[in-house]
Amino acid sequence: MKTEEMGIERYLRRPLPGGRDLIAALFRQRRVILAAFAVAILAVLASGMWLSKYEAHMKILVRRQRTDAIVSTYATEPNQFSDQVSEEDLNTEVELLNSEDLLREVVLKTGLAGNSSTTSGPARNKQIARAIFKLTKGLTISPVRRSNVILVNYVTNDPHKAVEVLNALAAAYLEKHMEAHRSSGESDFFDQQAKQYKDGMNAAQEKLVNFTNGTGVVSAELQRDSALRQAGDFDATAHQAHAAVIETEERIRVLQGQLKTMAPRITTVVRTSDNAQLLEHLKSTLLTLQLKRTELLTKYEPTYRLVQEVDQEIADTKNAINAEEVKPVRDETTDEDPTYLSVKTELTKAQADLDGLKARATAAASIAEQYRKSAQTLDQDGLIQQDLMRTAKTQEENYLLYSHKREEARISDALDRRRILNVAIAEQPIAPAFPNRSRLNFALLVLLLTGTFSLTTAFVVDFLDPSFRTPDELASYLGTPVLAALPKGRE
Repeated sequence: MKTEEMGIERYLRRPLPGGRDLIAALFRQRRVILAAFAVAILAVLASGMWLSKYEAHMKILVRRQRTDAIVSTYATEPNQFSDQVSEEDLNTEVELLNSEDLLREVVLKTGLAGNSSTTSGPARNKQIARAIFKLTKGLTISPVRRSNVILVNYVTNDPHKAVEVLNALAAAYLEKHMEAHRSSGESDFFDQQAKQYKDGMNAAQEKLVNFTNGTGVVSAELQRDSALRQAGDFDATAHQAHAAVIETEERIRVLQGQLKTMAPRITTVVRTSDNAQLLEHLKSTLLTLQLKRTELLTKYEPTYRLVQEVDQEIADTKNAINAEEVKPVRDETTDEDPTYLSVKTELTKAQADLDGLKARATAAASIAEQYRKSAQTLDQDGLIQQDLMRTAKTQEENYLLYSHKREEARISDALDRRRILNVAIAEQPIAPAFPNRSRLNFALLVLLLTGTFSLTTAFVVDFLDPSFRTPDELASYLGTPVLAALPKGRE
């Protein structure tokens, strides 16, 4: 065992083969080389790689030429329009181009899936799936760097079929893009909603008109504010009148007190004079009585009754003369007091004003109360009117909103019918006149690859062969010199 292990170790440590050894190995494995070369050629022939491939291409331009209406509850959308195409937009369009339903439609239109009359059911689905897989192998979709262009390449054996596939792909893609970027039935939906809200708006406006005609309230809020202002004005008038009543009552009390201390009339002229006729008559009477006393004294005694009577009359006459001389005749003239008359006039006027002020205060308070009650009624009517107005305004806003949206949807539909989209075929596919590779170059490449494969196979087989092929290998393995070697066939 040790000898064998040592031999194996010496064999593994043998020097690297030289050029002669390599040629000898190739000569020994010539059959392997021929077999590997034949297998590689057959594989290339079986794969169909030797057939000519034609590559057609088209370019799709992604742009921001239009914006579609957004289905939302807002009357106007925020102005976020930009003509710049982002990388996400390009990737979105690439994904649309690679979508399975789009490729399925292309496969069915171009006949890549074969005749549908010969197969049906699961077999047909498998046939379509294989055609889609084959289509994806020859189809390359990629955005062009630093541009808004998507490059679509398709490689196949038939140049006309390549153009047909790309045209079908472009038509299906435009339809797919149009369907993906707008909601179906927008116009009908907006039209229905606009009619509904228009009917609601008319009904709400009719209710508002009926309410106005029934209550006579044109603007409850303004009329309520006006009534409150009038109530405030009349309250102020009532308070002023009440204050005037108190002031007038106090004034009447003062005037009545003044009248009690004043006389209605005053003396205007005082004249003092003697009564000359009376004094003259009294003096004449006194003289007559003195003469009569003298005449009686001539006849009678002073104690005589007639003499005494005359003496008494003389004394009375003297007393009357003395009294008349002491107390002269007084003549006084009186007239109405102007102050008293003025105070009395003011009192009468104040009493008359008091009644008017009381009536004014009562009337103002009553009118103010009526205005307050009217304001309360108008406030309640205002709530109803505001609710009706809000309903009518809401219905009108919704009607205008959906009318605007309906017009946007109609414009979007018109743009779709005219094929005004955010994508366009920038370069139409053209049938290629030459294959995408030279047959000579392909043949040289195949020969190079098959030759490399054959030589590599020969060296591997020769390396894995455990037999001794030269005396040197045997001597290297045994560690002893070889005495003799016989060529093959001469043992």
